[in-house]
Amino acid sequence: MKARKLGRGVAIVGVGMSQFGAFPGKTTRDLFAEAFLEMRDAVDKGLDPNDIEALFIGNYSSELFEGQGHTAPIMADWVGLMPRPATRIEDACASSGVALRQGVMAVASGLHDVVMVGGIEKMSDLPIAEVTDTLAKAADVLYEIPAGFTFPGFYAAMATAYMHRYGASPEALMRVALKNHDNGALNPKAQFNQTIAEVMASKRRSAEKKGLPVPEWADEMAFLRDDRANPVIAWPLRLFDCSPVTDGATAVLLVAADIAKQFTDDPVYIIGTGQASDTALHGRSNLTSIASAKAASQMAYQMAGITPADVKIAEVHDCFTIAEILASEDLGFFVPGTGHEAAEEGLTARHGPKPINTSGGLKAKGHPVGASGAGQAVEIFKQMRGQAGPRQVDREVDLALTHNVGGTGQTAVVHIYERK
Repeated sequence: MKARKLGRGVAIVGVGMSQFGAFPGKTTRDLFAEAFLEMRDAVDKGLDPNDIEALFIGNYSSELFEGQGHTAPIMADWVGLMPRPATRIEDACASSGVALRQGVMAVASGLHDVVMVGGIEKMSDLPIAEVTDTLAKAADVLYEIPAGFTFPGFYAAMATAYMHRYGASPEALMRVALKNHDNGALNPKAQFNQTIAEVMASKRRSAEKKGLPVPEWADEMAFLRDDRANPVIAWPLRLFDCSPVTDGATAVLLVAADIAKQFTDDPVYIIGTGQASDTALHGRSNLTSIASAKAASQMAYQMAGITPADVKIAEVHDCFTIAEILASEDLGFFVPGTGHEAAEEGLTARHGPKPINTSGGLKAKGHPVGASGAGQAVEIFKQMRGQAGPRQVDREVDLALTHNVGGTGQTAVVHIYERK
């Protein structure tokens, strides 16, 4: 495949994110306004919203979650950006990652100088069974759903295939959950900002208050092995292996590199982008890797002129804990079959040699599916500028990566970031 280069440089100069969680009294519009206002206020030298020329907004299914279609112009109107062109991008859980790529191309092409990329999803208003049905529509509804698959089942199939092929244990998945909860506990915007130890303590207090036997777990791993505290959802995936149902919104301001210093003295540049597609899961010969992620990452690496070893930190798509392990191999960070060992050895911890999901990931930060991809860029921007607070990594970050997957990998999009 021919290596491509951006027509001109693109920079991120401001980011914003709503609180992630479940908010019965809020609409998507409210959440998007929160993200937009935070983004506006985060631009170091100020932002006149009239300078924004276009919006690209990722959203998976506002029609089914909220009964509202045609959401992009509604979001533009709600934050006072009419009559700018507003485009909604739908690529399942990769929706706002692909929206970010569209925004990058709009600026790199010269069509626009200042573009806002957003992501939105309001999932918690539906009963959990209807949420499951809505998400299932991102699979192949002709072949896969009639067979009884839901997304925990899909990723459980990938996990069992991986365990069979490489000898991994369920404990490796648990280590991913432990790490991401540790990181999420340091993220004030995270849906689950508690460590597993803090979750355990909360459950003990609750049992004591109700006059029930107080559970005694030797450590966090004993808690995660407990079928009552951490029930199996689709073996080997348990409750704490699964990302939650989440409401949230994100916003990222992209500008042409040659005007970036008008907005901040410390921009973060996007120097590589790649997107690829794959068949539905039932059509694949290999369940231990996501081919689209490998292809998208190779495009991004070639465009940026770097290798996986150059990447200092990454936010990857961990809708389930096995997905993070697969991503760590697909992106070239670890040799195939060794990602589970890297997780168990702490190599991907916040202060390990290859930190992954310092935000808490989708697992702990939350997964409002249409907003997750742009949310990854929010974390990378803050880490690269040293603004991540107590979860800040202990090294200078000059190169970083985001990896966003739609469905079971029918879509994958990867971006490379540089701080000069």
